[in-house]
Amino acid sequence: MTKRRSKTKSKNIKVPKLPQHLQHMNLNAAGIDIGSEFHMVAVPEGRDTVSVREFGTFTADLQALAAWLKKCGITTVAMESTGVYWIPLFEVLEHEGFEVKLVDARHVKNVSGRKSDVLDCQWLQQLHTYGLLAGAFRPPDEVCVLRSYLRQREMLIQTSSMHIQHMQKALQQMNLLLHNVVSDITGVTGMKIIKAILGGQRNPRALARNRDERCHNTAATIAKSLVGNYREEHLFALRQAVDLYETYQAKIADCDHAIIKQVEKQPDSSGDDPPTPEKQVPAHVRIRDGVDVRDLLFKKSGVDLFAIPGLAADTLLVLAGEVGFDMTPWKTEKHFASWLGVCPGTRKSGGKVLHNKTKRNPNRATQAFRMAAASLYRSQSALGAFYRRIKSRSGGQQAVTATAHKIARIYYAMLSHGTTYVELGQKAYEQRYKERRVDHLKVQAKSLGFQLVPCAS
Repeated sequence: MTKRRSKTKSKNIKVPKLPQHLQHMNLNAAGIDIGSEFHMVAVPEGRDTVSVREFGTFTADLQALAAWLKKCGITTVAMESTGVYWIPLFEVLEHEGFEVKLVDARHVKNVSGRKSDVLDCQWLQQLHTYGLLAGAFRPPDEVCVLRSYLRQREMLIQTSSMHIQHMQKALQQMNLLLHNVVSDITGVTGMKIIKAILGGQRNPRALARNRDERCHNTAATIAKSLVGNYREEHLFALRQAVDLYETYQAKIADCDHAIIKQVEKQPDSSGDDPPTPEKQVPAHVRIRDGVDVRDLLFKKSGVDLFAIPGLAADTLLVLAGEVGFDMTPWKTEKHFASWLGVCPGTRKSGGKVLHNKTKRNPNRATQAFRMAAASLYRSQSALGAFYRRIKSRSGGQQAVTATAHKIARIYYAMLSHGTTYVELGQKAYEQRYKERRVDHLKVQAKSLGFQLVPCAS
């Protein structure tokens, strides 16, 4: 006879619980798929007769969207950062008291299969319910205002550069090779000569008398470059390009004024004057709109950021508008460097390192740190020596990234801990690097049974 197997009683079966990170953490979460003409909104089941609704992009529609979320008992919302279409809705929901998380579209990519706006917003809502979404960094409102002014200024500078090219094209068509004898046609010498040409002066020697004393080329050389064919249509194009360039320069000056005023509105962190630098900072590096940016940023941040080699007024203002002076959103300097995308990446499979390239990051703060690093090519500072050492070993691109990483860590440490940057200088850095290499060679020699002995000089 066969024996019956004893069945385990159901009361003895232990149902495993979900891990903490997979439990419902945001029960009142909603997901929004952003579009240019309409937004799709998903809420948990049972909050209304329908769980997914479509709303337009007019202001009245955005307010109706916020009212519906309140009716459904929603407290937190997740949305993708799609172009600039998310900004009006973000501001409306934030003003209504919702916790809004702006997430990277690459982090919420759905699994393979059908894709639609309805499925996307439901997927966002589901991920946010389980607490699997991390919000992107968004600075306080006063920093966002400063950021808008700075980005407007950047757009004006890019557009004004187009009119410089138009000026150069008109001069080239008249065979006036001014760009061959002056480094910048919009400088003192270049603009004086161009204004004289538009005023009716055609004598090359008379035009060359507008040469500034700091110009490298002689008046005779400049006069040779100003012998050309002054055709009326090219002069007309030159006049319009100059007028547009000066118009944009006036608008850039207005932006500079608004930027300084906005920085002055931020709370002070220190009432003291910045320490006297060992080397005097030139006026063109620290003065903007008649205000000493070094003194202003010291009052707002409490540290002298100008002490970091490579960082000047324009770069520091960009950083103030992109990340601000509060480093608490990043736990450590490593998190800050990872957010900037200036640290080595990690891509492994099967125990092998596939590559460790840094991720592509269009962040303006990253670009500012990289530009600061590239400017240290001829610097006699310790960071300049570091840049040249990495460049000789790995190339210019890697040297820029590595130096930008080091500058970003210094920037974070100064703002987080209130430390002061002390410049060692090129000689001190090279001496310390030499000592590290000698110590490393001694360890290698000892491991092979040898002893490293210095040569008698």
